[in-house]
Amino acid sequence: MKKICLSVVGLYIGLFAGFGQTKVDSSKYQNHTLQFEEANLVSSYYKQDGNNSAVTGGIGTEKLTDISNTFDLKLFLYDNRFRKHTFNFELGVDHYTSASSDMIDLKANSSASHADTRIYPSVNWTVENEKKGTTVGAGIAYSHEFDYSSFSLNTNFALKTKNRSGEFSARAQVFLDQVSQVLPTELVSTVTTTTSASGGGHGTKYPTTPRTTFDLALSYSQIINKRLQVALLSDVVSQSGYLSLPFHRVYFKDGSVHQEVLPSSRLKLPLGLRANYFIGDKVILRAYYRYYTDDWGLNSHTASLEMPVKITPFFSLSPFYRYYVQTAINYFSAYGTHTAAEQFYTSNYDFSAFNSSFYGAGIRLTPPKGVFGMEHLNMLEIRYGHYAKNIGMNSDIISLNLKFK
Repeated sequence: MKKICLSVVGLYIGLFAGFGQTKVDSSKYQNHTLQFEEANLVSSYYKQDGNNSAVTGGIGTEKLTDISNTFDLKLFLYDNRFRKHTFNFELGVDHYTSASSDMIDLKANSSASHADTRIYPSVNWTVENEKKGTTVGAGIAYSHEFDYSSFSLNTNFALKTKNRSGEFSARAQVFLDQVSQVLPTELVSTVTTTTSASGGGHGTKYPTTPRTTFDLALSYSQIINKRLQVALLSDVVSQSGYLSLPFHRVYFKDGSVHQEVLPSSRLKLPLGLRANYFIGDKVILRAYYRYYTDDWGLNSHTASLEMPVKITPFFSLSPFYRYYVQTAINYFSAYGTHTAAEQFYTSNYDFSAFNSSFYGAGIRLTPPKGVFGMEHLNMLEIRYGHYAKNIGMNSDIISLNLKFK
C-alpha cells in the first residue's frame, strides 16, 4: 500500500504540473470555457486498538488499520451573465483491515471479513452570482463496501449580506442506504451463496435492509471586525429504517447470544459555535463548541481549539486539541448484563458514556515558487493526531495533503 500511495502522489504531481499551466485569471471574466481551479490529494494512515469490540458483545480486540486516498478536482467557468459555475469531482478509496470484523465467524482463523475496500465518488456543482451575493448548488455521491452501500443527493443555498460581512447558508441532503444482513455465524439459519458457505466471504450473497437519513444544515457566519469572525451552526437529522448493525452481538445475563436491536428511527439535533480570532499577523485562534442531543438519550459536548502560528511567511505550525464527552444511550449495557425483558439492546461502546481527547499538530508549506520548486504544487500539509478514550480505546492518524493550483 505504501508503494500505491507514492505512485498516486507521483502521478498527480506530474499531471497537474502540466495541466495547471492552462489556468487563467478568473477576475477578468473574459474566458467562458471550462478552466482548472485547483486539485487536492489527501492520503492518510489510521491505526487503532482497544478492548470493547461490538462484534464480540462489547469485549475483545478493536484493532484496525485504514489507508485512505482522496482526490478532488475543481473546475470552473463564467457564463454570459458573469456567474461562476464550479464543478467539484471527488474520488475516495479506503482500504482497511479489522481484527474485530474477522470475529463475525468465531471459529475461523481468518476470513474475508477481516479486510475491505470502500470506494466513494461524488460530483458537486455550484453557481455563484458575485453581484447578488448568492450561491446555489447540487450534488450526488455514492459509497460502497462489502456490507454497506449508500447513495446521496444534496442541494445548497447561500446568501451574503449587502455589505458582504455576513452569510447565511442552508444545505439539505438525503442518504439512501442498504445494509447487508451479515449475521454472526452462530445466528445464521440459512444463507444463499455463490462461491462460499458461511465464512463471511465476499462471494456470499446477503439480503439487504434499507436505511434513510435526511439532514438539514443551517449556518450563519459574520465578520465582527478585522480580528474576529464567528459562525452559528445547526443541524436537524432524521433517520429511519434499519439502524442496528447485524453482526454486532449482545450477550444476555443468561449467557445467550443475540443480534443487536435498536429503534427504527432516530432524531439528532446538534448546535455549534465557531470563532476565529486573529492575534496580530502571525497567530490565529480557532475555537469550536458543539452541543448534541438525540431521542435515544445521548447528549454530548465537544470543545476544540487550534492555533495556527506563522513561523515564516511560507511555513506555519498548527497545534490542536479537542475534548469530547457523552452520556450513554438508553439501550446500552455492557457484556452479559442485558435481559430478555428489554425491547432494544446494544453493547456497542460507541453508545456508552465516555470522554475522549484528540490532540496533535500540523505543518504547512506554501513556498512562492512551489513545493519542491514545482510552480503549481503550491501547498503541502502534514498532520498527526492521537485520539484516546477513557474506556481504553486509542488511535493515531497521520495525513498528507497536496494542493495544486
